[in-house]
Amino acid sequence: MSIKSLFAIPFAKFATKKVNKWANNPHKTQEKVFKNLIATAKNTAFGKDHHFDKINSYNDFKKYVKVQDYEGLRTYVDRMVAGESDVLWTGKPLYYAKTSGTTSGAKYIPITKESMPTHIKAARNALLFYIVEKNDASFVDGKMIFLQGSPVLEDKNGVKLGRLSGIVAHYVPQYLLKNRLPSWETNCIEDWDTKVNAIVEETLNEDMTVISGIPSWVQMYFEKLIEKTGKKVSELFPNFNFFIYGGVNFEPYKNKFEALIGKKIDYIELYPASEGFIAYQDSQTEKGMLLQLDSGIFYEFIPATEFFDENPTRISLKDVKIGVNYVIILNTTAGLWGYNIGDTVEFTSTKPFRIKVTGRIKHFISAFGEHVIGKEVEKALNDAIQGTDINISEFTVAPQVNPESGLPYHEWFIEFENEPKNLEKFALKVDASMQDQNIYYFDLIEGKVLRPLIIRKVKKGGFHNYMKSIGKFGGQNKIPQLSDNRKIADVLQNFLIEE
Repeated sequence: MSIKSLFAIPFAKFATKKVNKWANNPHKTQEKVFKNLIATAKNTAFGKDHHFDKINSYNDFKKYVKVQDYEGLRTYVDRMVAGESDVLWTGKPLYYAKTSGTTSGAKYIPITKESMPTHIKAARNALLFYIVEKNDASFVDGKMIFLQGSPVLEDKNGVKLGRLSGIVAHYVPQYLLKNRLPSWETNCIEDWDTKVNAIVEETLNEDMTVISGIPSWVQMYFEKLIEKTGKKVSELFPNFNFFIYGGVNFEPYKNKFEALIGKKIDYIELYPASEGFIAYQDSQTEKGMLLQLDSGIFYEFIPATEFFDENPTRISLKDVKIGVNYVIILNTTAGLWGYNIGDTVEFTSTKPFRIKVTGRIKHFISAFGEHVIGKEVEKALNDAIQGTDINISEFTVAPQVNPESGLPYHEWFIEFENEPKNLEKFALKVDASMQDQNIYYFDLIEGKVLRPLIIRKVKKGGFHNYMKSIGKFGGQNKIPQLSDNRKIADVLQNFLIEE
């Protein structure tokens, strides 16, 4: 055991004790965060426009600040991007995390000097809780790999711009730099296929103990390792005992992962977002992830069943209940106010407050981290049929995570009223539109994690017959345009035109 691993255990106990202190005083902690947010942002453009000087309670806040998404704050963000100071938060941001926009191009999520450290500390604390629970820090002596975006950043009017994972790469603690892989040069490779091959070469003969990344990307890395060596991952890396992931539902991957690894391992789930690091798994035995109450985020919650109502219930942490599906709303030290990131969560515990991510408030697909939404699939179809005589009666889209052969893909089930003469050419048009609209989907196709979408033709009347088969046939029941699972897709196999 090295000095590093020897000191890691007492440090982990000290750090987790501090976390438990605020976790055991949740409402006092959130009240402190709320007061700090309002006081600090009082003289910003947003604070002045929304009467922060009159806000003395959460009820006051709800009176002056509405729930909104990125488009609701866009005019303020545009002013910041243009170089203005003191707009949503004091001063200028340290970074903009660039993400895929849903209605009007790329989004620029501000990260400030106050919010940046919370991203780093939360990720670190997830590992420290694991050390305390296992009473073992031997993994810190091995090599650690974090599959992430390029750390090369652009400049936007004096503020650095990049993907969140690339920004975070600049904050790896000094004591971990010697253990960290891939190398900086490899991490900067933009082409994902080339990058993974380089990572395979760099890690092949190393003692890998920690591997982290989006499951679809890591699965590709594992497959390339096995293809090159003919050995299971656990044979190559016998000290690799846990995997860190976030951003997608891991369940569809678990069986495949353990087959590739060759043994059962532990998993640590994270809930990071460009808007803030929201939660992490603090226990291998308890369900859910510990909600980060002391990270400069004041949380609000709206029951998902009420979200589209004219006056939905809007509550703070004090009033949440276990088992209710909530839309999570953020107010942050990055200057996001009443911000709906689109996720739904459910509380698994209130002592301490732990959550699990249940999905998106709108139907979506993010089995591979692509965050595809209904608006995008609708536009893709419209782009493909423009200027043709093709007519579509109904459609739905689902991920195919574990195909019998080849790469995973998005599977489109379409009932044509008037079908295209060349289905493959039509599918390529749809796929091209999807790639144009969604940068994550584009990256997955380019990186050969996904292959282009595949269209299945549904028999005429097939969707109606499907709805009858599940007892939901009628005007009030609609087929979701896309799903993040195969519950609908697997039944629709019974209603396909045989090729």
